Amino acid sequence: MRSVLLAFAAALVAALPVSAQEAWAKTRLDTSPRHAEWVPVKHGSRTVQCFVVYPEVKDKAPVVLVIHEIYGLSDWARGVADQLAAAGYIAIAPDLLSGMASGGGGTAEFPNRDAITKAVSALSPDQVTADLKAAADYAKALPAASGKLFVTGFCWGGAKSFLFATERSDLAAAFVFYGVPPKSTEDIAQIGCPVYGFYAGDDSRVSSTVPATIDIMKKAGKVYEPVIYDGAKHGFMRAGEDPDSKIPANKTAHDEAWTRLLALLKK
Repeated sequence: MRSVLLAFAAALVAALPVSAQEAWAKTRLDTSPRHAEWVPVKHGSRTVQCFVVYPEVKDKAPVVLVIHEIYGLSDWARGVADQLAAAGYIAIAPDLLSGMASGGGGTAEFPNRDAITKAVSALSPDQVTADLKAAADYAKALPAASGKLFVTGFCWGGAKSFLFATERSDLAAAFVFYGVPPKSTEDIAQIGCPVYGFYAGDDSRVSSTVPATIDIMKKAGKVYEPVIYDGAKHGFMRAGEDPDSKIPANKTAHDEAWTRLLALLKK
């Protein structure tokens, strides 16, 4: 009976709008002192809505491209951008569902998380790559940008951040949070920056890919440094911030991974 009730509760949560599921993330965004803005970034016939947050610093700042989870550009994903700006970086988080909702909207216009997940899963890989390149180009060209570019992503976005490292020769580093590697060894051969991985111990679907990825990256002469956080579950970065989280290992993994991320960005 307990398992049935838990499944029913999970289904109810999935049916809620993403904003309702992450009220704590929205509250933090609403109280942020940093300047944030929505920017329409155009490439070809497509327009991508991007959430850009600026750090409060004196000098020009590096750029971090933030790739959202399979849950779209949620308040939590935008919150990651805000936290990166708090650490001294210009953060740009494109809504890769821009124009894909009924009426031409993006993530916020989908009725619930299930609908968002299905839409993200159906995105054209070529469209995603083009959107990410356009967002990165826009941010690098900002007057406040130093010209240095990083990428990070989570879950679905973690895989895309790994893949983006095969597409951009100007990346300083890629930070992959519980995302699978590119399938093609030919793609991996194109990587020109260090790739740092952040994985959950209790996430065999993704973390089981790490040993083979270590071998492939080593044979290709690439830098790949993964860390697996014991006891953490898939999605620990978001779950570790949730004040209602019941899994201490997720918060521990979140805190350790965030500290590592900031240290690597400064490296």
